[in-house]
Amino acid sequence: MAMKVPEKTLNKDSGKVLEVVHPICCGLDIHKAVISGCMVFVDGNGETQTEIREFGTFSDDLLELWDWLLEYDCPVVAMESTGIYWRPVHNLIENLVVVILVNARHIKNVPGRKTDIEDCKWLAGLLRHGLLKGSFIPPKEVRDWRELTRLRKKYTGSLGDYKRRVHKVFETANIKIDSVVSDLFGVTGRNLIKKIIDSESHLTFDDILKCARGTLKGKAEELLRSVRGLFRDHHRFLLRTLLSTIEDLENKILRLDKRIRSTMKPHHDLVKRLDDIPGIDLVTAYAIIAEIGPDLDTFQNSKALCSWAGVCPGNNESAGKRRSGKSPVHKHALKTILIEVAWAAIKKKGSYYKDKYYRLKSRRGSKKAIVAIAHRVLRAVFHIVKNGASYKELGDEYLESKGNKKQLITLQKMAEKLGFELVSV
Repeated sequence: MAMKVPEKTLNKDSGKVLEVVHPICCGLDIHKAVISGCMVFVDGNGETQTEIREFGTFSDDLLELWDWLLEYDCPVVAMESTGIYWRPVHNLIENLVVVILVNARHIKNVPGRKTDIEDCKWLAGLLRHGLLKGSFIPPKEVRDWRELTRLRKKYTGSLGDYKRRVHKVFETANIKIDSVVSDLFGVTGRNLIKKIIDSESHLTFDDILKCARGTLKGKAEELLRSVRGLFRDHHRFLLRTLLSTIEDLENKILRLDKRIRSTMKPHHDLVKRLDDIPGIDLVTAYAIIAEIGPDLDTFQNSKALCSWAGVCPGNNESAGKRRSGKSPVHKHALKTILIEVAWAAIKKKGSYYKDKYYRLKSRRGSKKAIVAIAHRVLRAVFHIVKNGASYKELGDEYLESKGNKKQLITLQKMAEKLGFELVSV
């Protein structure tokens, strides 16, 4: 005979029944044009009641949402959203209530009963018992920094694309300047590009000498051979258009750099200390601070930060069997930055990161090894930002000396078992 079990929600840590954490709370399911809200409150008789309302997403509609929250004196709101549609709501209510932004994967409703109304009721129910874990929402100032640094990264990527198009145009015109100069967009390369665009006839040896700078003056003959190709008006038009776009992007990046430095000026000392880490330059230091903030109050320790950034393994175990430990965080702006930093850090001679990378690579492969280096870089960043520390280079002999100490202890124990005493010479 089946025994009926009373419905209770247990706290796994204490074994007690979970109490109501938020007697008054609200769950919002946010979409592009519609917001579904569920308000949970206690009436005059002490009974729990709910009210369901729907709002538009224009500013005057959001003001109605504001008034609704004030009407019930709601102290906390949980939001679930796809993309960036939660931001207009958050901009309005972030100073009014505590906002918990939840990951849609973590609070997925029961299949077959999923509607916008049911979703907001589900959110409110979980929030009422304190069962929701909020995402990291940085302060408004840090969000502004993020937008600046991410826009700069987009412009930098576009700039690289347009420079590669210039290379392609030259190849189709049988011009081989990049086979002689190391940087096509260095001073000599730019001079030659502009000269080719402006000149209606083939370049002369004197033209090459006027364009060349530094050691490339000694390669004037080779440069002259490289510019003799099948250059037509069609190529001239393409080059002029591409060069205009490149110069425009470079000017925009310079303006963004100036803006980033001015808005983050109070944290210049922190930027300089991050710059001491191998693989990190000033641009990357600004980008890292823009992603995590200048204080890291939200993260209790470096493990929490590394887990949030997706640079540590995930847990996937069932029935005593461990499955793939791949991190659940696949796409993350900070993770992308850290991987780039790690590739640069392992190229520094005599550094701890280089030695650690090659030790791991031999056992785990290059991809897992580089993520491990990114993990160690982020741990160093955590201590520098959180504790005000400065970076200290351990050197490439640190791991070897550490291994020698362990090996010595092992040999001493083996000698004692055999009745000998190990004496260092």
